[in-house]
Amino acid sequence: MALLNFRRKVDAPSGVNPQLEAFLDGYSIEVMPRTAEKVEDFTALLPKGTRVYVAHIEGTPIEDMVATAKRLASDGYPVMPHFPARIIKDAAMLENWIAMYQGEAGVDQALLLAGGVTKPHGDFESSMQLLENGAFDRAGFKALHVAGHPEGNKDIDPKGGMTNVNDALRWKQRFSDTTDAKMALATQFAFEAKPIIAWVDSLKEAGIDIPVHIGIAGPAKLQTMIKFAIACGVGPSLKVLQKRAKDVTKLLLPFEPTTVLSELAAHKAANPDFNIEKVHFFPLGGIKTNATWAIENGGASAVPANPS
Repeated sequence: MALLNFRRKVDAPSGVNPQLEAFLDGYSIEVMPRTAEKVEDFTALLPKGTRVYVAHIEGTPIEDMVATAKRLASDGYPVMPHFPARIIKDAAMLENWIAMYQGEAGVDQALLLAGGVTKPHGDFESSMQLLENGAFDRAGFKALHVAGHPEGNKDIDPKGGMTNVNDALRWKQRFSDTTDAKMALATQFAFEAKPIIAWVDSLKEAGIDIPVHIGIAGPAKLQTMIKFAIACGVGPSLKVLQKRAKDVTKLLLPFEPTTVLSELAAHKAANPDFNIEKVHFFPLGGIKTNATWAIENGGASAVPANPS
């Protein structure tokens, strides 16, 4: 035991913010098959037990998704593949995907979302319909995550506001109350702590207590960050990036999530009942870049499974 403790102290960077370290403990990260292919060894980057979401972009063959899930599972990581409702044609396809993931990679958790296409490919158009189908319950899935939108979602509320988004969350809360699967809200990324805090508190006031896994964009070039933020429909917090873009001295430097995460961590430390349960990273600047930032800022909570 003493040897293990010594190794952990050596690998963990010194001088980390203890609040941020605690907040990052158990973080998750998102990959795609094409980005995962660029990573030689996940165990040299990610802590043991890190949940890895596998994003399913329209046009990606299910075989590639399953192969990525199998590789990650074989490395010892719990895998949570995306199930985008609008690219799943019917119940038979849904059940086939579930069977493939379970049979090849032992998957028992999923992120259910509408998906980034305008016109559904078949019978499903929302995560609620996937939940109602019951296929995940029949397959014994232990965790079912759904999307959260701290700054709203123009696809759901075209005129702005949060009316339809909040109605959907109330429906999901009722579902959560009647299912054995552990549910969470995996959110879109944002760049300011105060609006995130206000949104999480507003959910609690509305009787929605599904734990929040807050989406955070990992370090990336500012131009890359702005491009993804606009494409993903990030709301008012986009002004944080736009303001930085006006500062020529910072224009070429990578944008890092240190400020927003430190502020959220401090709030969580002062308010233990605050309903952000985990941090979920979108590695917009690359998986290795994101993991390296986490190692440098997460202390003992971010030591890789197989430190070099």
